[in-house]
Parts: sequence; C-alpha cells; structure tokens
Amino acid sequence: MTFRTRLLAAFGVVVLVPLLVFGLGIRREMSRRVAAEYEGRIASLGAVIRADLDREAGRIAARLAALQEALAADNRFRLQERAYVLDYAGAAMRLAGLDFLQVQDGDGRIVSSGHFRNEYDRLGAAVPVGGPALLRAPTAEGAFLTYVGRDSLMIGGRRFVVVGGVAVDSVFLARLARGPELAARVALPADSTAAVVEEITLPYVDAVDGPGTIARASIVVYRSSDLLAALRRNVNTWFGAAVLVAALVALLLAGWLSTRISEPLEARIAIGDLARQVNHDVKNGLAPLRNVFRHFAQVAREEPAKLPDVFAERQGTVESSIAYLETLAANYARLSPQAERKPTDVNAVVRDVVKGTAVQAELGAGLPAVSADGLVLRRVLENLIGNALDSLEGRAGTVRVATSGANGVVRIAVRDTGRGMTKPELDKAFDDFFTTKAGGTGLGLSIVRRLVLDSKGSLKVETEPGEGSTFIVELPAL
Repeated sequence: MTFRTRLLAAFGVVVLVPLLVFGLGIRREMSRRVAAEYEGRIASLGAVIRADLDREAGRIAARLAALQEALAADNRFRLQERAYVLDYAGAAMRLAGLDFLQVQDGDGRIVSSGHFRNEYDRLGAAVPVGGPALLRAPTAEGAFLTYVGRDSLMIGGRRFVVVGGVAVDSVFLARLARGPELAARVALPADSTAAVVEEITLPYVDAVDGPGTIARASIVVYRSSDLLAALRRNVNTWFGAAVLVAALVALLLAGWLSTRISEPLEARIAIGDLARQVNHDVKNGLAPLRNVFRHFAQVAREEPAKLPDVFAERQGTVESSIAYLETLAANYARLSPQAERKPTDVNAVVRDVVKGTAVQAELGAGLPAVSADGLVLRRVLENLIGNALDSLEGRAGTVRVATSGANGVVRIAVRDTGRGMTKPELDKAFDDFFTTKAGGTGLGLSIVRRLVLDSKGSLKVETEPGEGSTFIVELPAL
C-alpha cells in the first residue's frame, strides 16, 4: 500500500467517522441554540430600540441647544430685522442637519419657519414640553412625519421657543428594526397595534392645518416574517453540506500532502503574508470609492437635481482611486514590484488623498520635490490617515495632514485627536500582525515603515494616551 493510500485511509478514519458519529448530536444542539438566540434577540430589541430613540432625541436636543446659543448671540435676530428673521430658520435648519425647524414667540406664534417664509405670525406647532414627540408637519411637497424636540430661551426680555426634529421616513424606521425578521411603522391614534414585538408611545401633534392638539401615537416594531423555521432548515442544510465539504477537504488535503509534503513551509507563510498585504492595500483603495458613492446616493435621495454637479466634482476622486487600484494590480502581477523613483510633488499627493474627506490639509508653500514613487507615497498616506480616522472611534475629533520643508528634508505630519497609544502599544505598533482594532490585519504600520525606509526616508511617532498621535514622515528633497 502506497504512502498516499495509507494517508487517505487514515484521514477517512480520523475525520469521517467522528463526523458521522457526532453529527446528529451537534446538529440538534446547533438548532436549539439558533432558536434560543433568535428568541433572545427578539426579546432584547425593545431596550435597544428605546435606547436608539433616546440617542436620537439627545442629538436633536444638542442641535437645538447649539441653535439657542447662536440665537442668543445674534444681534440681527435680537433687533428683529424682518427679512433676516424670516429667513433665519431655513438656513439654520440646513446647517444644523434638521428636517424641521420653527422659532415661535412666547404666545406660540411663528417668528421664523424652516419650510414656509410666509408662516410668520401664524400659530405654530403645539409641541408639548418635556421630551420628544411625533409631529405631522406641512411642507411645500406635502405633509411629513418628524421626530421633534422643543426648547426655549430668553432674548432681550422676550421668550422664544425652538422646535426642531428629523424626518421619520423609511430609512429612520428601517434603522430601528435592525434586521430582516422585523419591521417598524408609526401607529397614529386611529391605527391598530396588535401583535407587536415592541411599542414606544409618544405624544403626537398633527400641525398640518394649525397648531394641532396633543394626542398619542406609537412607533411599533413587529415581526415581518417568521424566520425561525427557515433558520432551522438552514442549520440542517448547511450542517449536512459542512460534513460533505469537510470529508472532501480531508481527502483533498491528504492527496495534496502526499504529493507536496516536501514543499518548504516558509513558502506558504510568505504567500499568506502577501495575501494579507494585498487585501490591506486594496481596502485602502476602495475606501474613497465607497465614500464617493455613498455621497452620490445621499445627493440622489435628497437633492437629485445636483447629482450631475456633484458627479463632476467627485469624478477626480473616483478616477484617482481607480488608477491607484490599477497600478497596484499591475505591481502585484509582477509579484516583486520595483518602486519607480522619480521627482514627486508631496503636496499634490496629499491633496489627491484627502480630497472629498473630512481630513484637514495644511500644505507648506514652495516645497521641493522628493525622489519617491507616487504610488508608494499614496499608500503611506492612505494607511496613516485611515489609522488616524479609526483612532477617533466614532467620536468628534480632527485629523490633519501638514507638510513642510527645511534643511533638505520634506516633512509630512499626520495628526489626530484620537485615543493615542500607551508605551506598550507604541513598542509593538510596527510589528507585523499587531493590532488594537477589531478585524484589523496588523499590517498597516509595518507596511508604512517598510515603504518609508525603501524611499530612503524616516518615520517617527509622537503620541499621548487620550490626546492623540502624530506620525511624521521625512523624505530627502531633491
């Protein structure tokens, strides 16, 4: 009996027999756990949905508080300049990211409206004090539903009320449902709310034809379909498929090992490292494209008439990202790409990378060119800026790229106000596969260091936990 035959037989005993013996028990346990987790998820969604609504109410309250501060400091509003006051709410609504805004006087009469300039002195929406509410409000395109908050302030001895909110549309409700098995809708006073998973009752005002009166309405989350039976069927199907695939993989692995046992282990490790690096670089190239197309989708949804202008404005970013990916593909096709060192304008590369993002750029004037590959420099910046944005962890903060030159060196500094790094983290930051991010590859900074050193440059880090980090790249000027 040949070695390959003995290996195949051994795998048959070691892998296939245990799979067949324990398969049924494992399948039953998986089915039970899927059912339990499904029901637990449904049961826990109520608290999650309420927390989402509370967070949205908090965001609205924060925007209204900011508007209050702006109003209190606005002398033109204080002096009640008629044309300025009439247009105030429309501009403030857009700047604050709200879908509805009214400024009312102490008697509830509209001083400024975000949707209708001619609503002045009419009775405004009678939104109750003490928490968020649902409001049906008129616009030129028709009535719409909004989730609003209310606040008040004193200006020049007069009391004013600010009412603002966001639209309760299909996107808002889909975000609450959080999954295909659930759906959300608004149940107005006359609607039925039977057989629901969760119901959040709120004050409701219909202000389409006047100030309206306070009633009660609900945001209802209900089962859109029963996926539990389908989940159980899928568990059975995929477990059976897993058994067959595992058996096939075992046989193929045995055959492969029997013919390739002498291949060096180092070669396989090198291939894995290359695959991770390719994945990392491609993701950096795709990020700007993803942001651009999300912008297109937002404009198409909110201001479709501006889509051609926005497309023309962002076309350069799309073309630049595609060219970056094409060059990467050509380089990796050669497996061992050689950097093309030539005079490169650092400021031009920085502008290209930060275009269309929230990253701030402070570019030094009259910088000399550096001898570097433009693609390599872009890869360095993409990695450093991506890490800087990730360090903000969704909180408010800034990322800034600054360039300068002195003593024959061009300096690029990428600063963030994120979490910063501790001393142990900094000591390992440039090690392969070290990462503090969930799902990170741990290759970004090690790739950056190698690329900078290959370009005859240097890389330094200044960091403080809780204060942010600054990565400084220095390249020799021509």
